[in-house]
Amino acid sequence: MERLQKVLAQAGVASRRKCEEIIKQGKVMVNREVITRLGFLVDPGRDEITVNGRGISLEPKVYILCNKPAGYITTARDTHRRKTVLDLIPKKGLRIFPVGRLDKDTTGALLLTNDGELAYRLTHPKFGVPKTYEVNFKGFLGEKEIAKLERGLRLEGKFTAPAKVNVLAKGRSRSQAQIQIHEGRKRQVRRMFEAIGHPVMKLKRISYGNLMLSDLKEGRYRRLTHHEVARLKEMVGL
Repeated sequence: MERLQKVLAQAGVASRRKCEEIIKQGKVMVNREVITRLGFLVDPGRDEITVNGRGISLEPKVYILCNKPAGYITTARDTHRRKTVLDLIPKKGLRIFPVGRLDKDTTGALLLTNDGELAYRLTHPKFGVPKTYEVNFKGFLGEKEIAKLERGLRLEGKFTAPAKVNVLAKGRSRSQAQIQIHEGRKRQVRRMFEAIGHPVMKLKRISYGNLMLSDLKEGRYRRLTHHEVARLKEMVGL
């Protein structure tokens, strides 16, 4: 027996957190009965499970690394008909979704999958999965500002977790640095640099966990190797 939200996530319906929302909204039926209680136990091999009237099936797991270009939003669908990251990838009938988010103007490493349990753990702060960004920003960082970024800044009443900062280039009007964080708050890197008076001009995520962009061109994608998937799962205790 498995928890309903976990089965939905494994079937590629959405991430586990999103599946929990779908259940609460009354969109899921088990054996023709609407279920709204989280943690409801099902037997995926025997129970009839539907979402919005459509039956689910346990699809083969897919893991894709995409180098997201600017101008694309990180969502599975958009009601305003904007370009989404899924427009870059031929899905061939598979339901995949992005793991976490990159804002519209941010480029770089984005993982997409139909493995809801892995996606849930990769985005949960307690697992501390590192994400590294290349930041172009106004002005240049002094030692005190670097210390603030690395120690943690108060954003909306809560301090950010410690970060690692490496200055790559200094200029009077524009500089470049790498920053590694272990959280995924909305627009976090941009807000951290704004908080110390250095607005971000360009932002690119160059790695996610053990996944590196390397020579993957902007707008392109590739399947993960078995070793990369195994290492990701190891990082989050799967």
